[in-house]
Amino acid sequence: MKRSIPFLLLIVLLAYCSEKSERAEQQKPWFVNEAKERGFDFVWESGAGDFPYNPEITMGGCAMLDVDGDDDLDIYMVQGGSVANYSQTEFQNQLFLNDGSGNFTNATADSGAGDTQFGTGVTTGDFDNDGDVDIYITNVDANVLLQNDGAGHFTDVTHIAGVGSTKWSASSAFFDMDKDGDLDLFVANYIDWSPETERECPAKTGQLDYCHPQAYRAPSKDVLYENNGDGTFTDVSERAGIHAVWGNGLGVTVGDVNDDGFLDVFVANDKMNNQLWMNKGDGTFIDDAIVSGVAVDANGEPKAGMGTDFADVNDDGLLDLLVVNLSGETDSLFINEGGWFKDGTPRSGLASITRQYTRFGTGFRDLNNDGFLDLYMSNGKVQIPDGEHSVDPYAERNVLIRGLPHGKFEEVEFDSAVHTSRGIAYGDVNGDGAVDIVVLNRDAPAYLLINQNLEDGGFVKLRLLDEHGAPAQDAVVRFTLGDRNVRREVRSGGGYCSAHAPTLHIGLGAADGVSNVEITWSDGKKRVIDNVSAGSTTTIHKTE
Repeated sequence: MKRSIPFLLLIVLLAYCSEKSERAEQQKPWFVNEAKERGFDFVWESGAGDFPYNPEITMGGCAMLDVDGDDDLDIYMVQGGSVANYSQTEFQNQLFLNDGSGNFTNATADSGAGDTQFGTGVTTGDFDNDGDVDIYITNVDANVLLQNDGAGHFTDVTHIAGVGSTKWSASSAFFDMDKDGDLDLFVANYIDWSPETERECPAKTGQLDYCHPQAYRAPSKDVLYENNGDGTFTDVSERAGIHAVWGNGLGVTVGDVNDDGFLDVFVANDKMNNQLWMNKGDGTFIDDAIVSGVAVDANGEPKAGMGTDFADVNDDGLLDLLVVNLSGETDSLFINEGGWFKDGTPRSGLASITRQYTRFGTGFRDLNNDGFLDLYMSNGKVQIPDGEHSVDPYAERNVLIRGLPHGKFEEVEFDSAVHTSRGIAYGDVNGDGAVDIVVLNRDAPAYLLINQNLEDGGFVKLRLLDEHGAPAQDAVVRFTLGDRNVRREVRSGGGYCSAHAPTLHIGLGAADGVSNVEITWSDGKKRVIDNVSAGSTTTIHKTE
């Protein structure tokens, strides 16, 4: 005689299987590294040998941008090589073209984009107002400006433009500082350094290691270039006042902190006071970091500032500021109180999540389409820990952080390979409405992290173009999302030595769109749109 499963037991088993399935679904990763499958095969070469040169560990950036006008995101990777050999030719920066579905082909050959200097970072913007996005590369030696012809071919116009600073530069940013309709350029310099002046800094074991920046006692002055509107720039650093103070600059982000209509510049300095260059609107800037409360942390200590970004994390309409730092130091999340900032790191939840890592790449983006800004942080030590004998003693796991209401954050379980990671770039490479991430790793394959959008949240994309057809840098967008009034920025810069896709990506959660959309262009002009529906990419021209 066959025995049947009691009905109650069957219900219990079904409930258990359903719960197990739901738990397994929740444990699926937000991102999957598909670099190899998608033809993105890049390795950043540090050139490290028996003697450690500092740029080998501080490096290196990447960018997502549309270089050929086909409305998909291509990838540009800065390369290293031999820091002691300025005449190297075998290590080139790399350009990867997107086929429209997120698969890539290395198109460096004959593109003119393969600069061979030891690279640090990259930023993007249409400096010549021809509608095409150009590339500025920061190097250990001379920086390079590549002019785009619109088809993905580049010409080195550094000498003509006058922007070839030979200081060791880190992050940089294009922005319109004077509202004259063309992009000016801010370049953060790290330390006055050369291979000939490198120091010996032994670890406790006696092994030579990379030096702390304070060992050099050589902070470097940053540079501000004013765009003349004819393809050339003028160094206005002295006249503008940004040589009044200086530091070990690594991260740069731009935004209108006090909403006076002029863009301000924040510089994250390594173990020196940060700078907040407030734009006076007359071509001059004043460092307001100490007065504003962002020069040091709440304990009055300067931190090892690396990556940085502006965003309104608590929906009060004001730009807040994130600076990521060294292991043993928490992040600094400075909350804008309308004229000054308070250190809101402990209350945000970021303090306990971040302090065990050395963070470089970062930036606010909605990575799960729930309507709140999340964070990805790329990590890696800068000095060998005591007793460390692994193949890569500097390697650390990267961190994924979920944004919550009211400017709070929590860590998301994220299982990935472990390398020494630096610059990251955000953008939707396969056009599925979820933000993907490129990560540059030291002496290891770069990641191409494809977003799985597990929560299946809706999205809106706003493609804002200026009167020349180029991305509208630093436009501010305010809109209603559910019961929230939200502020977002069009910004390709920010983070660490990298550039992001300029299309504004808005996660919706359960909403079916956004309403009351107000666009403020960088020159102060405004445009209002009633509604934008979910799942759409809306292109808005400034001239319309």
